[in-house]
Amino acid sequence: MTVIPDPAKKVPMMFRAQINGRCQIQRLVPGAPEQDATRWADEWVDKAYPNLPEPSAEVQTRTYVLTWRFITNSGQDDGVIRPAIGARGWPFYPGSSMKGIFRRACTKEQAELYCGKSLPGGDWQPGILRFHGGYPTDTAWTENLVDIVHPQQNWQVKTGNKDSGAFIQISLYKPELKFGISSNNKDADWQTIWSIWEKALSTGIGCRVSAGYGQPQQHTGNILYRGQIKGQGQAAKLIDGTGEFRVNVFRAALRGHALRIFGGLTNADMADQIVNHLFGSVQGKGNIGLLGMSFRDSNLEMGMFGRGSYAQPTYDIEGELFWLLAGKLANPQHEEALKKLVADLTRFAMLLGGFGKSWRRADHRLFYEEYSDNDYKPLIGCHWQWSGERSLMRDVQVRKLEQVGEFLDKVQQTAQEWMQLQGIIPNPQEKAPWREAWHPNTVQVWGRQASEKEDSEAIFWLHGPYQEAISRVQPEGSIYRSSITGQMGRIGRLWHRMYPLVRLVKDPKNPSKPIPKSTPGYLELLTLFPDDSPESTQFVDFLDSQQNRPKGFQQLWPQSPS
Repeated sequence: MTVIPDPAKKVPMMFRAQINGRCQIQRLVPGAPEQDATRWADEWVDKAYPNLPEPSAEVQTRTYVLTWRFITNSGQDDGVIRPAIGARGWPFYPGSSMKGIFRRACTKEQAELYCGKSLPGGDWQPGILRFHGGYPTDTAWTENLVDIVHPQQNWQVKTGNKDSGAFIQISLYKPELKFGISSNNKDADWQTIWSIWEKALSTGIGCRVSAGYGQPQQHTGNILYRGQIKGQGQAAKLIDGTGEFRVNVFRAALRGHALRIFGGLTNADMADQIVNHLFGSVQGKGNIGLLGMSFRDSNLEMGMFGRGSYAQPTYDIEGELFWLLAGKLANPQHEEALKKLVADLTRFAMLLGGFGKSWRRADHRLFYEEYSDNDYKPLIGCHWQWSGERSLMRDVQVRKLEQVGEFLDKVQQTAQEWMQLQGIIPNPQEKAPWREAWHPNTVQVWGRQASEKEDSEAIFWLHGPYQEAISRVQPEGSIYRSSITGQMGRIGRLWHRMYPLVRLVKDPKNPSKPIPKSTPGYLELLTLFPDDSPESTQFVDFLDSQQNRPKGFQQLWPQSPS
């Protein structure tokens, strides 16, 4: 009799229990030669059929492309988020889920006609439609299945402590899905049916739609804000070492900034409650937030920076950012206030920082001459700017240094107005005890105008002293590797931003109408959350002493007492 050594290890990962030592898809083990999720996905793809049969003639189909990742939770493995698997081993969006969001997009009469209704006596009258779900149109779904998630909220905003490390889920990357619907009524109005489905699809399908997952290329009827942007920076690195631009960086940034703003206007519990209402939460019973997000890229180029162990994937991207109404407002009249709030939060993020990895720093490739991708150096920073005439006209709220403080006051006022509509009284005296709560006692914004890329002053202070020592005259001043600039594994207290300067000039074709014009100049902005360290005190004193000198920074918010 042949004895098979370690027979348990021959069982495919898909059929193993989700326990330690057998299979744990969601667990990311640093330094492991192979992750369970990678092997699980490879085994799945290897045994899936190369194609699907065509649907029967009575099934109407339409095809849609999703802007980024798509995830559905099969619910079949404890603690693991991975797709439902259907015919021939292909992932699919279940017909029951399709029917659910279709029904929510219907009027009462449409829902009863298409999806069914209850009758007196407990009977049920089926609707005229059958939903066959959605399948990928080709085998491109087999690529980039392993998806990494990094919880960041407490680490970035509150305490600087990480609640947990990264974990893994399985999702489809930019799939093209074919959805099928059939009817037992030959006179069904298919134009209306598909318009309802597209309205439903606009809310996103699957899980985590508010973070950009499962969003279609086109949206109808639920757009709160749209803006055109472009940026470059450090891409997320996947398990296989390749890079990916992850569109959920926009939602993470706005959620974080909302916590900062509301954390400076009320106590910690109330600020969390307001932000959870806006963006959703898994705390307690959980809730669906009011805001969803989608990003449609028009140009994306992936690259690499650095050499050796410092090699890092990069992105260069341009596209349109959408904020969507994902939940139901208690009062429909509050929609305009919500539009104003999400627009101001987006503009706040663009003015003072960026999105994604190293967003607290300006891109060193642009503003620090010593940086080269041929060096053994880590990539630091990112750079984002508005693009397209519409955003350069409407979203650029700051065109000169004096407008920075006015805009920051406006953002706080917009946030207070939203609080009051929710029946919450702003009380800055009870601000949240967070490192980055946005309050005059907690944060300072300093700025100067730079004439060109090479005119940045503060970028040198991140790598050396801001004040040279002069024997018996002045000591060296430095924030390098201090609590202000932070270190590996430690969030600093300083944001450095080079904000592109855009002017309004007369249109030669229509002198009465201004048009935006990009300039070589920048507003160099420092956002500082001082602590009680000597380095912090000395740095603030230095900035204050330089206000009236050439190339000195001016305190823009809060305004210094005159």
